[in-house]
Amino acid sequence: MLGIISKVPWYVLFRAGGLPRMLPMSLTISPSFRCNSRCRTCNVYKKDSAELSVQEWERVFTGLGKAPFWVTISGGEPFLNEHLGDLACLCYDICRPAIINIPTNGLLAGRIPDVVRRIGTHCRDSAVVVNVSIDAVGIANDDIRGVPGSYDKALASVKALKALQLPNLSVGIHTVISRFNVEAIPSIYQTLRAFDADSYITEIAEERVELDTIGACITPESERYTEAADFLIGQLQKERFSRLGRITRIFRMEYYHLVKRILQEHRQVIPCYAGFASAQIAPDGNVWACCVRAENMGNLKSVDFDFKKIWFGKGAEQVRKSIRAGECHCPLANAAYTNMLHSPGSLFRVMRNLVGV
Repeated sequence: MLGIISKVPWYVLFRAGGLPRMLPMSLTISPSFRCNSRCRTCNVYKKDSAELSVQEWERVFTGLGKAPFWVTISGGEPFLNEHLGDLACLCYDICRPAIINIPTNGLLAGRIPDVVRRIGTHCRDSAVVVNVSIDAVGIANDDIRGVPGSYDKALASVKALKALQLPNLSVGIHTVISRFNVEAIPSIYQTLRAFDADSYITEIAEERVELDTIGACITPESERYTEAADFLIGQLQKERFSRLGRITRIFRMEYYHLVKRILQEHRQVIPCYAGFASAQIAPDGNVWACCVRAENMGNLKSVDFDFKKIWFGKGAEQVRKSIRAGECHCPLANAAYTNMLHSPGSLFRVMRNLVGV
C-alpha cells in the first residue's frame, strides 16, 4: 500500500499537466461479455463482441509491465471463459499485481473452485479476491438475477471457495444496490453476513454504456440509497477486523459517503482519475477510461498491442480532457477507490478514522 501511495503525486501531476506520463495503477480487463445471468440491472449478455486470444492478452500484459497494482478480471461472467486461469496466471507472471480481483455470479459452482485453486496457488504473491454476486435472499435474488436457482448456486460457490483455505484468497459477497432491492438491504445484509464470507461489499446500480443500461432506471433514489448506505456504515462501525481489514472497511465507509454526495450533488465530488490512474480493456481490444462511458480511446489491434501508443495518444487525451473538465460524474466503485487515493480529503479522513479505531 505504501508503494502505491508513493506514486500518487505523479498521477496528480499527470492529471494536472500531462507529465510525467503514467500507466494505470488500476486495470480492469473484460476477456468476454458472455454471461449466463439475465440480471435486471445488466444487459451485457446481449452484447456480441470479438475476443482477444490468450496470446494477444500476453502481448497486452507485456506492454503494461509492472504498472498495474490492482487488476480486475471482469465480464460478462469471467468463469465462462475457458482460458480464465491462463489469463490470470499470465497477468501475474508479467505484471505482478498486488491484487487480482475476480467478480462472479457463482452459477458455475462445479468449475469455479478448481479455477480459483489454480490461480491462487500460482499467483502466490498476489492477494486473490473473488466476490460472489448475491443481490437478495432466496427467490428474490433469482428474480433480480434472472436465473432460477441462482441463490443456492452462489452460496454453494461461496462455501466451496472458503473450503479451499488458500492463504492469499479472500472470498467476498457482493450486492448491487438497485431500485429492486434498496429497501431490503438491512435484511439482505443480516442474512448474507451469516455465511462467513471474508467481506460483504456493495456497489450501486448505475446506467453504463458497457452494460447497455442507459435509460434503464435501475439506480435507486438518492433518499433510499442514503438510508441503505447509512445502515451499512453503521454495521461496518460495529464489526471487528484485522489491521488490513480495518483499512478496507474505512475505505468502504468513505465510498458510501462519496456515493451519497454524488447522487445528491450530480458532480465529481472528488476529481476522477479514470483515464489517468485507471483503465479498462474490452474483449475486442478497445481501451476505455472506464466502463460507464465506454468511450473508445483506440483499439490495441491497430497498434500491434502496444498499450502505450493508445494510452498516450490523441484519442486518450480527448477523453481525459472531458473527465478533467468534470463533464461526467458517477459512483463506479473501481474508479472511486482509485480516486479516493488521490484525494487529500478522503485520505485524511481514512487515516483519521484508522487512528481512531
